[in-house]
Amino acid sequence: MGTELEKETPNVVTELTFRQLVASGYLAEVVCQAEAYRKASVWYGEWIVRVVNTDRTFEKLLVTTPRRVGEIDEIKVRVFKTINGLTSFMHEVGFAHVDTPLFSGNRTLHSIAKSSSEESGASGSGLPTGGADA
Repeated sequence: MGTELEKETPNVVTELTFRQLVASGYLAEVVCQAEAYRKASVWYGEWIVRVVNTDRTFEKLLVTTPRRVGEIDEIKVRVFKTINGLTSFMHEVGFAHVDTPLFSGNRTLHSIAKSSSEESGASGSGLPTGGADA
């Protein structure tokens, strides 16, 4: 998969490549960009997702599938505006649970369980990896 990664736009991945990378052992990092707030029964904020390796020498941002606008491919960062949207996406990718940071600048790492026979079935460490409290 190494040569395929080099064909990608630098520092970004599409959803298909993101799914392949996390399935092969890379980590998903959820980053809160705007503090979460609750309105009625829905939590809003801004979250982005990156794919990283364990030693953080490889980092790529999740983007939407490129769209052609005129002669230029338009690429947009995939931003999740609700916790429900983020959780739905992460579940579809294969994560058993999602730890969502609520404060701007905070981040959490998630990994897909290697087998269904793992004790907890948990998909992420749930440990914060930065931000105001770290």
